[in-house]
Amino acid sequence: MPVDPQNALLTVQSGLAQLSALIVSYSFSAIGAVILLVLGYIVAGLAQRSIYAGLGHIHGFDTTLRHFFPRIVRYAILILVVVMVLGQFGVQTTSIIAAIGAIGLAIGLALQGTLQNIAAGIMLLALRPFRIGEYVEVGVISGTVEEIGLFATRRTVEGVYVLAPNSTLWNLPVRNFTRSGVRRADITLTIGSWNDIDLAQKTMLGVAAADRRVRREPAPIAFVATVGDSNVAITLRYWTSAGDFFAAQIDLTKRAKQAFDSEGISIPAPPPEAPRQETVTRQ
Repeated sequence: MPVDPQNALLTVQSGLAQLSALIVSYSFSAIGAVILLVLGYIVAGLAQRSIYAGLGHIHGFDTTLRHFFPRIVRYAILILVVVMVLGQFGVQTTSIIAAIGAIGLAIGLALQGTLQNIAAGIMLLALRPFRIGEYVEVGVISGTVEEIGLFATRRTVEGVYVLAPNSTLWNLPVRNFTRSGVRRADITLTIGSWNDIDLAQKTMLGVAAADRRVRREPAPIAFVATVGDSNVAITLRYWTSAGDFFAAQIDLTKRAKQAFDSEGISIPAPPPEAPRQETVTRQ
């Protein structure tokens, strides 16, 4: 059957016209989607910074929640922007939300451990056994809390980066060394004579009284900790602020030793090391 050139030309022209209209339509949709993405990203960032700054002006507002709420708002805005972008291309958002729900259920069943971390993160934020900036010990992990997220908590200790899953932190006892604001410390020195006990106690109490970081209430005490065959251990027990704990302990230990030397209080020397025996192998 011969093809009518005129009909073929009209068909091609009609197809090109429809294609051009489709390209123009989707071009505007694509441009609108790009604009929405850029504006949404900028608005989400501005909202996060604004809420963070606004919460900072509220006296006594928790630092952990101050980091958490702005981040949630940012993620919510970004999700809303993505849904609006999909709507630009004529996608039915209701069906997308239903599909996301089904996918989320399937992923949730597959990633139960991750969901446990999220649930534990929410509980940590609600009950707040520790906050950002506090020094804590959980199991074998210890350090200063830098960030509490939905999945894990970030901490640092001695320059080491530690990322602990929230489920682990939630299921173990937490020792918070900063929350109460004060800490008790002990310094123990060993003397070699029973006759120096009273002088040693008086000297250690004098060292504690001369340091402004040592709290007057509860008052520091010095007592006999242990008694050996040829030595006596004297302990100075005092209270200081949590922030001064390590520095005060280092300084007071040094000053107590110097004060003992000035008062002539004998400190037994460590026992000499046993000579090493070399094993000679004869062939």
